[in-house]
Amino acid sequence: MDASPKIALPPPPGIVNSIKTGFDLVANHLGVVLPPLLFNLFLWLGPRLRMDALFDAVKLDMAAIWQEGGVPAAEIERALNLYETTLPRINLFWLFRTFPIGISSLFLPQETSATPLGQPIVWQAGALDLPVWIFFLTLLGWVSGALYFRDVARLAQTEPNAPPFGALRAVLQTVLLSIFWGFLSIFIGLPSFMLMAVALQFNALAANLLMAFFALIMMWAIVPLFFCPHGIFLKRQNMFASIWGSLQLSRFAFPTSSLFVLTVFLLSFGLNFLWTIPPEDSWMTLVGILGHSFVATALLASSFVYYRDMTAWVQSVLERFKPAPPKLA
Repeated sequence: MDASPKIALPPPPGIVNSIKTGFDLVANHLGVVLPPLLFNLFLWLGPRLRMDALFDAVKLDMAAIWQEGGVPAAEIERALNLYETTLPRINLFWLFRTFPIGISSLFLPQETSATPLGQPIVWQAGALDLPVWIFFLTLLGWVSGALYFRDVARLAQTEPNAPPFGALRAVLQTVLLSIFWGFLSIFIGLPSFMLMAVALQFNALAANLLMAFFALIMMWAIVPLFFCPHGIFLKRQNMFASIWGSLQLSRFAFPTSSLFVLTVFLLSFGLNFLWTIPPEDSWMTLVGILGHSFVATALLASSFVYYRDMTAWVQSVLERFKPAPPKLA
């Protein structure tokens, strides 16, 4: 009986080696750290763009509408108190941080908004200019994120004669991908939220099981979501080809890729606690900003290195399993 020969497969790219390579690349090209560094400095020392004045102007009308709708007075008071304590902590300049492609930021709502330079300037967005601010900041975030990803992806390029990736094409594909994922998030997230809300009204256990089911789906989808932009900037693909390449990567290398994404998430999330230890009114916050900007950029470079090596590994494995061409008699 003829036994089928075993095919020796090359080892997949190592997670630690990819992260180390990404840190080395950024350490040798510190200029790519400037976008998150400047963005974090602006969020820290720059003006705040808020909309609590807009809420103060309409809260009485909102309360009247809720009363006419039969909402209990205690619920109305609780909702108004929540808005009054939350909205002053929201800085609309956070909209500059776009997803899935954007410049990483460090700052989240804090109890105090003081800085080493004193109280920051506060700008208020009105009813007429609020949509303009949202559109302008989102568009600016897409453009800046595209250029940032393009510069970081360039560090992972290995082809010496690869054509330059134009800024206009990078921005166009970024906008298309961001709009696509925005519509997809609404299409999937809104029905899921409504379904969980309905289940919660009937049975808390059913709602928890449904939440666990959605969490499992997100765990399966996190790899193609994470690597979706990489084909655009590393292989100069269009949006659809990049999404397909990310799905192929998750299909053939899901366990290793999931572990890589988890490692990047834990490093980024864990170190953010370290960077935010100093209070915002201390100059020691500058150390956290420098550390976050470098690590976030290095982890992004590591993801491009991993994507480059893993797609090459998958391609080599597929080549080994291709049937040999028939021999001519």
